[in-house]
Amino acid sequence: MPVQTIDSSGGNRGRGVGLGLALASAVAFGGSGVAAKPLIEAGLDPLHVVWLRVAGAALVMLPLAVRHRALLRRRPALLAGFGLLGVAGVQAFYFASISRIPVGVALLVEYLAPALVLGWVRFVQRRPVTRAAALGVVLAVGGLACVVEVWSGLSFDAVGLLLALGAACCQVGYFVLSDQGSDSGADAPDPLGVIAYGLLVGALVLTAVARPWTMDWSVLGGTADMNGTSVAAALLLSWIVLIATVLAYITGVVSVRRLSPQVAGVVACLEAVIATVLAWILLGEHLSAPQIIGGAVVLAGAFIAQSSAPAKGSPEPVASGGPERELSDRSAAA
Repeated sequence: MPVQTIDSSGGNRGRGVGLGLALASAVAFGGSGVAAKPLIEAGLDPLHVVWLRVAGAALVMLPLAVRHRALLRRRPALLAGFGLLGVAGVQAFYFASISRIPVGVALLVEYLAPALVLGWVRFVQRRPVTRAAALGVVLAVGGLACVVEVWSGLSFDAVGLLLALGAACCQVGYFVLSDQGSDSGADAPDPLGVIAYGLLVGALVLTAVARPWTMDWSVLGGTADMNGTSVAAALLLSWIVLIATVLAYITGVVSVRRLSPQVAGVVACLEAVIATVLAWILLGEHLSAPQIIGGAVVLAGAFIAQSSAPAKGSPEPVASGGPERELSDRSAAA
C-alpha cells in the first residue's frame, strides 16, 4: 500500500507538470495572432509572417539541431513528418482555408483535432477511451463554436472546409508525432532535437510556398499599430519567433510526452480562448456574451478531459474515468 501511494502521488505530480506545460504552450501559441495581426495590417502578407515565424525559430534552434544531428540517421521519418505536418502543414492549410471561408469557421474545424486524436487512439491504436474523455472533447468543441461565433459568417465552401480539415489532420500529426518514442526510455528521441529539425523542414517547405523574396522587408524596420499604440515591428516579430513559436513548441511537445496526445489536444483548445482574450485586451476586439460563455465551456471541457486521464505510463485505459466503463466495452461485448 505505501508503494502504491508514492507511485500515485508521483504520477499526479508528473501530470500536473504536464498540464502546466500544456497551458503555457496554449498561452504562447494563443499570443501569435495578436502579434501577427499588426504586422499584416502594416503591409506584410500573412504567409510571409508565417515564413518569418518558422524560419526565425529554425535559426534560433539551429545549434540544437547540430547537437542532435544523430537524429537524422536514427529517426529521419519522424523529423520529416513533424516538419511537414506539425509545422508546415498546419500553417499552410490554415491560411489557405481562411482565403475561402471565415476565420472563425476555419478555426473551429481545425480544433476538431482533439476529437480526431481520440479517434486515432480508439480505432488505430485500438486503446479504450471513456465517456468522460469524449464529453470533454464535445464540450471543448462546442465552447469553441461560441468563442469564434461560428454563426456570424458561416458559408458552405467545400474546398475551404476540406482545407481546414487538412489543418486539423496535420494538428493530429503534431500531437501524435510529439508522443512518438516517448515510451522508449533512454532511446527516446530528444524533444528539442525533434522540434529543431521539424522547424528546419517546415521552413524549407514554407519557403517554396511563401516565396519570401517577394516580401516587403522594409516593414520590419518600421512600426506597427496595436490598438493606437506604435510598436516596433522587430519587437513583434521577436515575440512571434521566441515566444509564440520556440517556447510554444518546446512546452507543447514536452507536455504531450508527460500527458498523452488526446489530453494535450483537448487542453490545446484553450489556445482559441486565450487568443480571443488577448485580442480583447491588446487589440480592442471586445468579447460578446456568447464568447465569454464559450470560453468557460472550453475550460470545463479541458478540465474534464485531463482529470479523467491516467498519468503517463499508467496501465489503466486511456482517459479512464474511474468507475465508469470504457466506450469500447459495448463494442467488445457485441
